[in-house]
This record gives sequence, structure tokens and C-alpha cells, in this order.
Amino acid sequence: ERYGKQKVVYHINYDNPKKQTGALRNIQNHINAVGAENLDLKVVLHGHGLALLLDPDSLAKLKKFKHANANETMTAKIDNLKSQGVDFNVCANTVRGRKVDIDSDLYNVDKSDIVPSGVAEVAYLQANGYSYVKP
Repeated sequence: ERYGKQKVVYHINYDNPKKQTGALRNIQNHINAVGAENLDLKVVLHGHGLALLLDPDSLAKLKKFKHANANETMTAKIDNLKSQGVDFNVCANTVRGRKVDIDSDLYNVDKSDIVPSGVAEVAYLQANGYSYVKP
């Protein structure tokens, strides 16, 4: 195999829905090229990036967000990526600072998906051999 085993962190801290859709497409293309079995892939979301998992019904009450992109189309893509082993990690600082309720505001996020700091998580993963991708 050309690519062998890979450990990769995708960093998303923007809320543009087209850009986020493109990022998920990049991830799927990456899986297609390397094979899910050869890939340890984590997506780290912080700041505006949480819009990827934000329920559109929660947008009105969360004043610090301009977009809530977890519509049916986006959540289907997320489910598909998760079924191929992709982890979506969410920054606790953003959750706290923007008063996000992980149970009611975010799509399919468990306590185990929360990391203390998105930025520190990205740096930690890079220090532990994960290649950095900013789609």
C-alpha cells in the first residue's frame, strides 16, 4: 500500500456550512485513499467549529453562534464518518464559554467526546505523531 498506516487530526474552527461540508468530503476522500482500517482520524472542533454539530433548533438561544449546521444532510455524513472510525472531539472551553448543553444542543456528542481544550488537543495529538490537516 502506498500510504500505510496514518494518524491524522483534522482541525475545524470555522462555521461556514459549505466549508464544513467540504471538510467532511476531504475526510471521506482520505478514508477512501488510505482505508478506514489504516487510519486513526480525529476531528477537533472548537470555537465556531462547533456549528458542525449544533442543532438548528438551538441557534436562537445560543447568541455566540451564527450558524447551526447539524441538519439531516450533515448528520448523515457525520454518522457515516463515525461508522468508519472517525472521532469528533469537542472543546470544553467552547462548550462552557458559549453555554452549550451537550445533550440538547449538539448532535450525538457524549462526555467521552469532550476534550479540555481544542487548541491544546490539536497540539497534543501533533506531539503524539498525528499529522495536522486544516481543511
